[in-house]
Formats: sequence, structure tokens, C-alpha cells
Amino acid sequence: MDITRLRVQHLRTHSDGTFPVTARVTVITGRNGSGKTTLLEALHIALRGTSFRGSDREILQHNAPWWRVDVETSAGPRAISFDSQKQTARKKLAIDDRSFGRMPASKKIPVVLFEPDDLRVIHGSPSRRRDFFDNFISQIDPLYSSTLRKYDRALKQRNAALKQPGVSRDDVFVWDMAIAEYGAHIIERRSMIVAKINRSLGDTYRSIAGTDDDVELQYSHTYIDGVQQKLVNELHAQFARDAILGFTSVGPHRHDILFAFNGQPAVQVASRGEVRSTVLALKFIEVDVATETTGVSPIVLLDDVFAELDETRQQRLAEKCRDSQMFITSTHAYTGIDTRSVITLK
Repeated sequence: MDITRLRVQHLRTHSDGTFPVTARVTVITGRNGSGKTTLLEALHIALRGTSFRGSDREILQHNAPWWRVDVETSAGPRAISFDSQKQTARKKLAIDDRSFGRMPASKKIPVVLFEPDDLRVIHGSPSRRRDFFDNFISQIDPLYSSTLRKYDRALKQRNAALKQPGVSRDDVFVWDMAIAEYGAHIIERRSMIVAKINRSLGDTYRSIAGTDDDVELQYSHTYIDGVQQKLVNELHAQFARDAILGFTSVGPHRHDILFAFNGQPAVQVASRGEVRSTVLALKFIEVDVATETTGVSPIVLLDDVFAELDETRQQRLAEKCRDSQMFITSTHAYTGIDTRSVITLK
């Protein structure tokens, strides 16, 4: 599937702009603050149903009551709109002459997003790493995003109950069961993706870095069997502590995915260049996994990352994504790869 045209209305800094797409590689260039990333955000909304950096209301242009994204593709048009003045059904998606309130999994197009914040995944917080890999899993598991939402709702309900004076185990029992059910799926899928990535991460890293070093992922909590029951047991064992703290201290929302570099914690020993090669390797694997799982080459969105990569890594990225349509934001039209379409913002 190729994107041939993009229109955005009242989205952040854009009042109304139409942008033809005439090539497989498109560079979006302009000064800082001109709205380059917003166009990538609009594409992500059209293809995945949500923004990667804000809620529906947060991305609304100041003082505008509504926003809309229209995308023409080789498979047909897509339109996503949001009206803040409506009390219900504020968001509407029109795809294949059908309307939806939320994008169905069957209508989602695989997208691989690479943004500067990704380069901080190794040295960043555990929540940054959880989000990074949860987004990865969501590309290949249509039910995963829904499971995350259900888990978060149950977690909020349990935390609210824990803050009540005199809370008992019975008061949180139903939420313990929900957290264990949805949490088990999250843990199992995270463990699966860690194992899948590890099968090719070392070789992919070495092909990029040109060294003999090894990189590996490690999930912080290993469960062999009976994941759901073990979560129930953990929640039960920590109830008294949680009641004092007023929040849930165990579960996948507290887990981490760690990087090992030559058997040592990468956060302690990996250089800046080694971190870049590691994250680039992860993105290469994400392209492969998305293609393998969906049978569709993903749309690749690169948000100002070429400035963070040397020429060798730029070329390797371009080679890896040659079968995918690419959109690249840059302060300069030249990115080190063959560019045949440029969108210039003022």
C-alpha cells in the first residue's frame, strides 16, 4: 500500500494543508516549529488510529473546535476526524466506506516509527522501555493494545480501592483477578517478543556496527508456568504493603526489559555509538517482524533521526527500508539517501 496524498486540518500548527506524495521516499523539511513531526503524527493517526505523542484533544489546534486527517492511498481513502464540541462519538474514522469510533485491528497498517527519544531507551526509565516494547508487540498482536487498556483500568480501580480507609482483601479481589488475567497475557507476549528479538539481535547489531560484540535483551521477571496464578499469589502476598502504600507494587506495570552488552549491563558499558547501533538493530528487526506477521511492508516514519546517525548507519537504514514507503523529517532536504519527493514547510 502506498500513500499518495495527505491533508491535515486544525492539527497542532497546521490550519489546513494538502501535501501530494509522489515517491516512495519523502523528506519533510523546514525550520524548527514548522510542523514537520505533526505530518508524521497525522500519518500515524491515519494508519494506526492514534497519535504517538498526544491525546485527541491535545493535538487540536489552539482555539479550533475540530481536527481532521485525510489520506489517499493505493487501497483507497481514509479520513479520521475529532470534534471537541460533541458530547459523545467525538472521534470518527471513515475507511472503505465504513465508519468506526475506534480503528479495528483489521484496518490498521503496520508502521515503524523511529524518533530521537528511541535513542534513550537503554539509558531511560523502565516505563520508556515498557512503552517501547509494548508498541512493538502491538504491531503484531491485534489484541495487545486492548489488553493493555483493560489492565490499566483494572490497575486504577485496585489503586483507588487501596486508598480507601479500612480496605480489605475482599475489596480488591475482583481487581486482583482482572490484573492477573490481563497481566498474564502482557507478560507472556513480552517474554515472547524478547525471545524472538534475541534470535536475531546479535547478528543484526554486528551487521550494523561491524564488530564482534553481542547484544541481548533480558526480561526482568521470568515465569515458567502458571503465570496468571503466580500473579494472583503475588498480589495476595503484597496486599498489606500495598494497602499502606496506596498503590499496587507488583505486576507487569513494574517490570523492565534490560539490555546486556557482551554480558554486562548496557546502561553501564555501552558507548553512544553502540547505543545507536543497538536501537537501529531493534528497528530493523521491527521492520522484519511487521512484514513477516502482516505480509505487508510497513510504512516507515523517521522523525529527525538522520542527524543522530553517521553516514554509514544512514545508508544501512536506507537499505533495510528499501521495500517500505518512507517519510523522513529533516531540517535539510538532503538526508544521505536517494530522495525523490520533498515537502517543504515554512
